[in-house]
Amino acid sequence: MRLLAITLLLASFAAKATPEATPTEALNGLFASEWERGLQRDPLGATYLGDNRFNQRLPDLSAAAIEADFSATRDALATLKAIDRSAVKASDQLNYDVFAWQLEQSIAEQAFHPERTPISQRGGIQTFDEVLELLRFDSAQSYLDWIARMRGFGDYMDQTIALMQAGIESGHVPPKVVMQRVSAQIKGQLAKSAEESRFWKPFATFPASVTAEQQAELRSAGRAAISEVVLPAYGRLHTFFTETYLPACRDSVAASSLPDGKALYAQRAGFYTTTSLSPDEIHEIGLKEVARIRAEMEKVREEVKFAGDLPAFFAHLRSDPKFFQPTPAALLSAYRDVSKRIDPELIKVFNVATMPRMPYGVRPIPAASAPDTTTAYYQGGALDGSRAGYYYVNLYKPETRPNWEMMALSLHEAVPGHHYQFAYALELPQQPMFRKVAYVVAYGEGWALYAERLGYEMGLYDDPYDRFGQLTYDMWRAVRLVVDTGLHSKGWSRQQAIDYFMANAAKTEQDVVNEIDRYIVWPGQALAYKIGQLKISELRDRASKALGDRFNLKDFHDVVLGTGSVPLSVLEKQVDVWVAVQREK
Repeated sequence: MRLLAITLLLASFAAKATPEATPTEALNGLFASEWERGLQRDPLGATYLGDNRFNQRLPDLSAAAIEADFSATRDALATLKAIDRSAVKASDQLNYDVFAWQLEQSIAEQAFHPERTPISQRGGIQTFDEVLELLRFDSAQSYLDWIARMRGFGDYMDQTIALMQAGIESGHVPPKVVMQRVSAQIKGQLAKSAEESRFWKPFATFPASVTAEQQAELRSAGRAAISEVVLPAYGRLHTFFTETYLPACRDSVAASSLPDGKALYAQRAGFYTTTSLSPDEIHEIGLKEVARIRAEMEKVREEVKFAGDLPAFFAHLRSDPKFFQPTPAALLSAYRDVSKRIDPELIKVFNVATMPRMPYGVRPIPAASAPDTTTAYYQGGALDGSRAGYYYVNLYKPETRPNWEMMALSLHEAVPGHHYQFAYALELPQQPMFRKVAYVVAYGEGWALYAERLGYEMGLYDDPYDRFGQLTYDMWRAVRLVVDTGLHSKGWSRQQAIDYFMANAAKTEQDVVNEIDRYIVWPGQALAYKIGQLKISELRDRASKALGDRFNLKDFHDVVLGTGSVPLSVLEKQVDVWVAVQREK
């Protein structure tokens, strides 16, 4: 799931409550003013959320601005702690706790200088044009905003390069084996003319609201901004990356090789899982889950009467043409068909009265980044409803995208996974905005992985190969616990991680390699999925046993989703309270 640094946007706030305010007023005032400050600090994050007031601006990545932001985060926590938590109602105490957790985690991360590694093969300024996916060009002003952003792109590029240089000097650089992928991404931006640049896309067509005279002026201004600012900026990046940055990237793939790397990985694992589990404990959980799921896979292999062993079955699933679509267009159509098959079955596991209203669509991942990114991701809708949510699917090399993974993947990324959960959160009543868009990774990804299994209760896994796809996706997240900790805590090599993944899941090598490279540059994030899913499943089992015949799955889902995106310990308390209330009825 792609969130354009929403986590940092939500955790970089600072404001001061007035002395005359009551604790409740001070708390809500802090939330509101910090929300506004966060939008101003990160105009790209504002664009992602559908707030177009800052569409002409880019973030300030100067050293002074970054230090000011770090200082403001610390001030925000001090302001929050000065508010008497015991004097506000229970729902506000929950908001207080979540906000405090976000700020504390952001402060802890600051010690490891994440800003000094601003690009990776998964994205960065070299794929900046993908912001166009978020914008609506429906007026002359929207074009003027884009031109203004392009005019500021040179400074934005130079600030990014300065951060990369600072990373070289302090030893905060990514692995060379992964960053080699970025070279092609940068070269893709080195257009010979403005019209050949990806930044030109909005100027190719105009809406009827823009007059012919305005079109000519906007094209001229856009052409000048791209030619004079954008293309030279990418030229500077290409030179710096090729001659200076890539040679300075490290040979090791482990986070432990970074300055304070062992502490960094422990902090990241705690942040992403929202637990105190050690890397060794997480590794062991992964090994147990791999063994459990592998036994389930054997049952499906026997059900379809495949003659060979499980590795041979994996090879069959990766290679038989009957499991693949012939073209990117056919693959996109198949994804859309699967998504529409899911929609009407939601009523089996959710209360109709609380179903979110925001629609979603299915789009291809932009071709420039598709070779180096994941199978799919979700992009949330605009806060004001002006842009739907989108489930992005990877159409690169359709011969590596099997049909049997489509159902589990769609349940995860669209409904009832990411889109359903995020759309539900936007409609939470009487919640501050930071809670409505919060993205606590263990909760959000744990829910989406849990949602994959809801396909059984929704009657969607009637085909044994689709069921094997669900098991493959469950295995994928179990493998993550093993290989992520293996890479960053136990000295595993990149190839060792690839081999372990290939030996235990039927995902194609294209996906496996992309996934391992993702874990290498994003240590700890991959741990959140399985840890979150296991906790939600545990809470469901506990509630079902405690309530017996009184347990209602649809109501349980309302409790989990109605709590919003929170650390797992907070979710557990909320479910326990709900169970206690139900038992007293």
